[in-house]
Amino acid sequence: MSTGAIVAIVVLVVMIAILVVLYFAGKKMQKRQEENNAMLQANKQYVSMLIIDKKRMKIRDAGLPQAVIDQTPKALRGSKMPIVKAKIGPQIMSLICEEKIFDDVPVKKEVKAAVSGIYILEVKGLHGKTTAAEKVEKKGLRKWVDKLQEKAGAKPIK
Repeated sequence: MSTGAIVAIVVLVVMIAILVVLYFAGKKMQKRQEENNAMLQANKQYVSMLIIDKKRMKIRDAGLPQAVIDQTPKALRGSKMPIVKAKIGPQIMSLICEEKIFDDVPVKKEVKAAVSGIYILEVKGLHGKTTAAEKVEKKGLRKWVDKLQEKAGAKPIK
């Protein structure tokens, strides 16, 4: 056998081994996530709160309790998370929001939210309509391209 064929076989075997490891690790992580979601759903409570602010920020800058920061894996401490600052009763608290609903959380409005610990699972409007995330102003090149298309009579891309 030539050297090129041996190298190709070794690379193929290593890639197959990596795929097998990733498959089983993925199944294990998926099972753990399903257990965590079941626990969150079992412990959720509906609370009325006034949303003061929402941002994506690093967990150590969010004002969360030290115990939460200590329990967070070190890899996630540097990543930005969706944080909501809300007034629940007389207290102002920082809560972690679920990524799926973060854009739908209205700011400066009173809402009824399903909360499990410091984790917001879902949000419903309490007074008036809750609007989806406001239309984000297009910036830079995209805005310029849309203006040119509008002048040319073409429909702008959404």
